[in-house]
Amino acid sequence: MTKRVRLGVNIDHVATIRNARGVSYPDPSRAAIIALEAGADGITAHLREDRRHISDADIANLAAMLRERGRPLNLEMAVTSEMLEIALKHRPLAVCLVPERREERTTEGGLDVAGGHNWIAPFVAKLRDNGSRVSLFIGADPLQIEAASRTGAEVVELHTGAYCDAARDGHEDKAAAILEALKAGARQAASLGLEVHAGHGIDYETVEPIAAIPEVAELNIGHFLIGEAIFTGLAQAVGEMRRRIDAGRAGA
Repeated sequence: MTKRVRLGVNIDHVATIRNARGVSYPDPSRAAIIALEAGADGITAHLREDRRHISDADIANLAAMLRERGRPLNLEMAVTSEMLEIALKHRPLAVCLVPERREERTTEGGLDVAGGHNWIAPFVAKLRDNGSRVSLFIGADPLQIEAASRTGAEVVELHTGAYCDAARDGHEDKAAAILEALKAGARQAASLGLEVHAGHGIDYETVEPIAAIPEVAELNIGHFLIGEAIFTGLAQAVGEMRRRIDAGRAGA
């Protein structure tokens, strides 16, 4: 078990608010600095093909700012030639390959690594050769985890959305079953030499059971924190999430 679970804060929806008015504020880079000062270990940003929130300029600014501070940028991106060129240009410390459909509200499900191995593996190789650590965003499916281990990626990020939805909706048996699948997936991934991250849909009420999974080394959390920041401020929201992650790991 890792002693401490890292927290990556996704600042996409700071950009969503900015873009609603077509102005220059609120600035995602400012949010990134506040999150780091409040206890985040790194910053995650998803540059979508339709640029619905984070922009190319945001990625350039974040990459430069975080490099100066010695903190990681985790660039979430689709497996497309356009995104590959952008990642190779900015050389983020971490890249997380995710599935993406233009009509979706947010990332739905995990990447089909088993079905897309011949397309994904060359992306992984190019990104790694360029100095980025590559993660694959997948479901806790034994087939997908095994396939991920054959791509050359160093990390898998397990999709926690279904667990969080079931827990919030009060479906205790369903939530417990999904959590057991996540635990089994984390064990399998670690046994194959992959570092294990987790993310999607996590809030204060669902974070501790996920942080308690021994193999999980990092959680990436965004939408809930930006929403909570409306009421309490971003620094307090991140600080409270940091506290709950630590409590979950301590109780494991």
